[in-house]
Amino acid sequence: MAFFWQGALLLSITAAISVHADMNLDCRPDYMSLVWTESRSQADTSLFRLGNCFPTSVSAREAVFSVYLNDCNFRRLVSGNQLVYTNDLTYVSSPDSLIQPFTHPVVCAYERPKDWFPQIYDPVFNTYGEGDLVFHLGLMNDDFSGPAESTSFPLGSFIPIMASVEQNTHQPLLLFLEECVATTTPELQPESYLYPIITNKGCLVDSKTSRSKFEVRQKSSEIHLSLQAFRFALGEEVFIHCKLVAWDPTGLDNTKKACHYVKEHGWELLDNPAYSNLCDCCESSCKSRKMRSTASGKHGVVETAVLGPLAITDGKS
Repeated sequence: MAFFWQGALLLSITAAISVHADMNLDCRPDYMSLVWTESRSQADTSLFRLGNCFPTSVSAREAVFSVYLNDCNFRRLVSGNQLVYTNDLTYVSSPDSLIQPFTHPVVCAYERPKDWFPQIYDPVFNTYGEGDLVFHLGLMNDDFSGPAESTSFPLGSFIPIMASVEQNTHQPLLLFLEECVATTTPELQPESYLYPIITNKGCLVDSKTSRSKFEVRQKSSEIHLSLQAFRFALGEEVFIHCKLVAWDPTGLDNTKKACHYVKEHGWELLDNPAYSNLCDCCESSCKSRKMRSTASGKHGVVETAVLGPLAITDGKS
């Protein structure tokens, strides 16, 4: 992909720090690579995030990111004769980890072409907008590479569902599905017949009696759910109502999680199975703490969304 500053003089190519690690940064005209070398043996390099991107590769002591500057929620600033791209390298860990969560700034600066001017802002509106965050909930094809071609699913087949949040200039956030229920109405009503899918602050309860599961994350701003089509309102219109939570990845606990049940193993935490004890409350009650708003606490945002109508059919008919 060609960018408008191609051919511009690269002003900053490498950077390094020396606390408990070294960071080598290579800024190119349209992409960058970052290598974080960690000296602490307790660190899990798979828990590093660059914006909303997971590492391209990891080893025992290194996390490597090779990404385009229009990915991972890089922020672009114009300062004098420079175009500056900034992001945050974040280490996500459990509250009981020996290494506390931390964030380190990442900056790539380029010479600003004399004939370049900022584009005029053209706002995009979405049903599920919240400040500079835009939430999406949609049906996908089998490998989550594009939208679904049908909204009809035979009983026992998988319903691929993707939730995402566009963060624009917002701080990097981790997206969760906190609650999801199926109904036959586009709006939740007191008399609505409900089928629980996700309850108790991120527990995929449907996975205890089916093959439903969360898929491995590709981006922190997305979450993929393979939901096995269940016996509910067969042949009727079905709507799935969800509560989406975009949360500070350094502020996770048993109320901000994604857990599914693995047969003969038990509850497993999607983002780091080593801390699956955060899912223990799925068998009882995961007590929530009072949420601070993004305006006051900058911890997270909650948004509701509805998916449907879709139909679950009896494969025998």
